[in-house]
Amino acid sequence: MEKFKDIDTYIQEYGEKFIDFLPSLIGAVLLLLIGLWVIKFINRLVNKFFAKKEFDVTLERFAANLINWGLKIVLFVLVITQLGVESASLVAIIGAAGLAIGLALQGSLANFAGGVLILLLKPFRVGDFIKGQGVEGTVKTISIFNTHLTTFGNQLAIIPNGKLSNDTIINYTEEGIRREAIIFGIGYDSDIKQAKDILLGLVMEQETVLKLEDKMPMVVVSELADSSVNLSVRYWSKNEDFWNLRWHILEEGKARLEAAEIVIPFPQRDVHLYKTESDSKS
Repeated sequence: MEKFKDIDTYIQEYGEKFIDFLPSLIGAVLLLLIGLWVIKFINRLVNKFFAKKEFDVTLERFAANLINWGLKIVLFVLVITQLGVESASLVAIIGAAGLAIGLALQGSLANFAGGVLILLLKPFRVGDFIKGQGVEGTVKTISIFNTHLTTFGNQLAIIPNGKLSNDTIINYTEEGIRREAIIFGIGYDSDIKQAKDILLGLVMEQETVLKLEDKMPMVVVSELADSSVNLSVRYWSKNEDFWNLRWHILEEGKARLEAAEIVIPFPQRDVHLYKTESDSKS
């Protein structure tokens, strides 16, 4: 009987505490729901604001993510305070938790810092074709912690901002034009001048090749290789014309060289056998 009395006492005691705590709990839930709605509304206003202004897309997305997460952190603090946690205690808890989380998430903090550096220094923007961390692709999004690239094969590559900001980045889009150097190998017995004229004529025929005073196409002997004389076909083009132009010159260049009976050799090695006295005796 005494055990049942103790249970009744506990139920009555904690029931009263729960009833006293119930208004705070209801207030915290209402605050959470209203806060989430307000954050969603503010995010819409932010997106509309950026849509009306001509800001950099990278800045827009980064700022939107930062505002969203900042508001959610503020809401979390308000909800915890509504539940009865004192501000001083909350600050101490957040400080201790922040230290522990900071030590545990050093990589994430480095990625956040890397994202800020990318935003400020702008080595690339959304839509640029870049190479970083051994991956080539078009920048899809730059978030707080990661940068998303769409590769040539339409795969999604996610690169941490910390590593990307501390690595060598090649931005193929920034300058607007690119220079190419396609190598054609011809035989040592072939006429170099004739081959150069054929390749240069092919390049000059292309409307998408830039023919500026300081960026004129040229064909030069770049190397005397083991099996071939290598000719380097060098020209400039706009980014949007680069790949189609490269593929066309590769195919058409081979066809024209072969039509002119200019040999395009493949790697080969001559092996000479010598007969020695020991071989003749045997």
